[in-house]
Amino acid sequence: MAFDVAALRALIPALKSGSARFDAPGGTQTPQPVIDAMVETLAAPLANRGRTTEGERNAEAVVAAARAALGDLTGVPARGVVFGRSATQLTYDLARTLAKTWNAGDEVVVTRLDHDSNIRPWIQAAEAVGARVREADFDPDTGELRPEHIEAVLSSRTRLVAVTAASNLIGTRPDIPAVARLAHDAGALLHVDAVHYAAHATVDLAELGADTLVCSPYKFLGPHLGVLVSRPELLETLRPDKLLPSSDAVPERFELGTLPYELLAGARAAVDLLADLAPGAQGARQERLRAAFTAVEAHEDALRARIERGLADLGGVTVYSRAAHRTPTLLFSVAGHRSADVSRHLADHGVDAPAGSFYALEASVRLGLGAEGAVRVGLAPYSDENDVDRLLAALGALRA
Repeated sequence: MAFDVAALRALIPALKSGSARFDAPGGTQTPQPVIDAMVETLAAPLANRGRTTEGERNAEAVVAAARAALGDLTGVPARGVVFGRSATQLTYDLARTLAKTWNAGDEVVVTRLDHDSNIRPWIQAAEAVGARVREADFDPDTGELRPEHIEAVLSSRTRLVAVTAASNLIGTRPDIPAVARLAHDAGALLHVDAVHYAAHATVDLAELGADTLVCSPYKFLGPHLGVLVSRPELLETLRPDKLLPSSDAVPERFELGTLPYELLAGARAAVDLLADLAPGAQGARQERLRAAFTAVEAHEDALRARIERGLADLGGVTVYSRAAHRTPTLLFSVAGHRSADVSRHLADHGVDAPAGSFYALEASVRLGLGAEGAVRVGLAPYSDENDVDRLLAALGALRA
């Protein structure tokens, strides 16, 4: 089921600047309905949450609507949705909280494929309590992180496995349900970084087999915000550090201070916009989101294939995104050119495609690229064929 890409692009003011945007893995551009939702929230009476005044009721309604929307997006009840400043902050908070239950000699598994926000918080939390960190490798030749890579570092002492659902650097999508079965058979929890994944595919906590999961609305047309989701019954067992007067209810016990109501309103609006992308889709919002992501995946995969063919025709281009199952995110280098220079050349031609390791430092080093990394081209629902043609033309001019 296709969707109207031109109609979506018309909703995004930033695209009027004229650049061909391939920087979506770092954050998408914001549609007008999302902007409007934030402005309307700030323009209306607003106060700390409660039931007495109009401002209190407005704040309560915004939070409830956002929890319901992000719950629909991730397949959890509204009580399983926690908001924070970023996925990184939420992962640090979760790591510190879970580490209270670990003992010296317990083990935590991380992977070299992950963004550092799903590596360093777990390493530091483990070190603080004397737990051991074991690192799962991936195959740099194929870009694959296979279940057996995780299995090789599991033991009876494993307490948690942290893994990405999709690499923000090379797009690899590991078999998360298979990893979940291995982790649970070992008696461990599974934490999934879905920040990159949630921008391109349907997220369902139970289907993935994850115990906890983080994502970021600004990667899928929303504002800058972090979201942690889990089963409410699991959250009930966790005791995060909190202020004495603050609520001990779930999920509020995990949220520090007053929530950014305008950002929550924008996140809810982004989910609603996504749910309406697939024309003719019927049913509840969660069903429409599935249809929308089916359409988004087909659209983005077609554009990705077009880029891959174009890069192959250029010659002298090494593509590091090679996994069989991956997002529309391509990391590449051009022979004879520093990747930072390639990025500047593209920018001079009105094509935004940054270069770097993008906080996936372990993966970049494993690929032989070091901290410098390479050029990353990432697609979004609003990407179109004209963008792809401009990218390939600009690279062609570099190779000429």
